[in-house]
Amino acid sequence: MASFDELDNIKFPPLIEQYERKIYDLRQLIEISKGLNSTLDYNVLIDSILLTCMGQLQLMNAGIFVVKALGGDRYSLHRNYKGFELDHSIDYSFSLRSSLIKFIERDFRCYAYDEVMQNIDEESSLVLRNLKPDLIVPLQSKGEINGFLVLGDRINKTDWTETEQEYILNIASLAGIAINNAILYEMATTDMMTKLKIHHYFQAVLRDEINKSKKYSRPLSLIMADIDHFKKFNDVYGHIAGDEVLRKVAITIKESVRLIDVAARYGGEEFAVILPKTDINEAIIVAERLRTNIENTTVPWNDKSLKVTISVGVTQFDSETDLDNEALIARADRALYVSKSEGRNRVSYL
Repeated sequence: MASFDELDNIKFPPLIEQYERKIYDLRQLIEISKGLNSTLDYNVLIDSILLTCMGQLQLMNAGIFVVKALGGDRYSLHRNYKGFELDHSIDYSFSLRSSLIKFIERDFRCYAYDEVMQNIDEESSLVLRNLKPDLIVPLQSKGEINGFLVLGDRINKTDWTETEQEYILNIASLAGIAINNAILYEMATTDMMTKLKIHHYFQAVLRDEINKSKKYSRPLSLIMADIDHFKKFNDVYGHIAGDEVLRKVAITIKESVRLIDVAARYGGEEFAVILPKTDINEAIIVAERLRTNIENTTVPWNDKSLKVTISVGVTQFDSETDLDNEALIARADRALYVSKSEGRNRVSYL
């Protein structure tokens, strides 16, 4: 039997390196978990997941397919994809019931491009053929798929080892949980009819933005808008038609503002938009664009095309007079009242 002194002189480099690598990977996963769970903002989270994949796996391109909106029925390539050159004539999305989803939901593992292409139909193949990723990796939470990663070329052009694929699955598990948490948060803070933020969330964000405006001396503006003669839609065409008008106006508002802006259903047929880092002159331009876009929108209803307009009030936060949310909202509301009293379908500001 070897003595302790003799054992000390024996080298086990492969085994030691293997354990050191595992310890390093675990530490990295802990940091990744902290990073992914540090935000509930959906778009920020998606970008964080992709940047994590790019950095940790040394990729030249990466993308993620997720459901675009609450209650959606398709996985779409998120606009924050990295490196891929897209053919914009192609719809980069898959039905939740597509052959691709049915194939990759069988097992939680990394799927090679060639293997997937041999097991899906032509419709699904077309989209993947234009991306041609090395790996397709499902994202899961509570045993259900809530998206999937497409991972492209590696910088060093090497094949994926079994250990690397295991590491990718660990990242995918963390990403799937983070996405599920973000979706739950989105559901809790979103008005289900209009898909805009609820009143309580609006008040919380406005309070935060007022504090940031004071702290960093940067502008902040607020838009309040009201659908003109909304009661008429309910009285003449029924409440279902009125609901459709609300949804169409909400969609137009969301499409007319930036990602950093917060559009909310303030109550009933009244809407609000918080515009961070925006002065009154810029806010008036946004408000006018919003008003024009809605004026040019029609709402199909049975055999009719319903026309909709809004009245808009705009104001900029003033640290001298706006001591709280209520004061700022009140001034925007007064501007909105001016628009209504002067004939509606116009923008006023105070």
